[in-house]
Amino acid sequence: MSALNTFFYDRFMSGLEKACLHDWRTELLAEVKGEVLEIGAGTGANLAYYPSNDVRLLLSEPDAAMRKQLEKKVALIQRDDICLISLQAEKLPLDDNRFDYVIASLVCCSVANMDRSLAEIYRVLKPGGRYLFIEHVAAKTDSKARRWQEWLTPLWRKFAGNCHLNRETENAMLRAGFEFVKIQRDAMPDSVPAIVRSSIHGIAVKPLN
Repeated sequence: MSALNTFFYDRFMSGLEKACLHDWRTELLAEVKGEVLEIGAGTGANLAYYPSNDVRLLLSEPDAAMRKQLEKKVALIQRDDICLISLQAEKLPLDDNRFDYVIASLVCCSVANMDRSLAEIYRVLKPGGRYLFIEHVAAKTDSKARRWQEWLTPLWRKFAGNCHLNRETENAMLRAGFEFVKIQRDAMPDSVPAIVRSSIHGIAVKPLN
């Protein structure tokens, strides 16, 4: 993402944060503890929602402009349990079965290879570990919104940091081996364009066996 787009990103997202993302982040991250990896941490939208105790947080953000904003926010909160790295989700040089939680919010739409990224997230989670997610996803098949998503995605991704409007992220998580503990399928507010309104958020688990 360009430095200019990153500069305006938080301001652009502020309305959506108030409308729904704040509540979703609050609900999902309240009980996080232990070894935690956040993929695609962006400018740090999740930072304010992590518990202050018993969390060892590894934040990964490969985009240089985003990471610069993230570094500033981390410096301001002055926590010594946070480490920043720059990794591609498709190839994480991290040990198998390491993390209690992996977090991703509005990430799967823009990774280069969603299946490979989810396979890596699955690999680095401990058995029984939880994957917490917020994603905008493909609209219902044969809907008007879906037809627009299919038509616009090739152009949209060129100007929106490789964001795909039409990814079936829920199915991809199942293919990776995850089981859903909780999944909520919501439409974002009407103020959001219909092509990015369909969303899912919830908790998936890596089975013990």
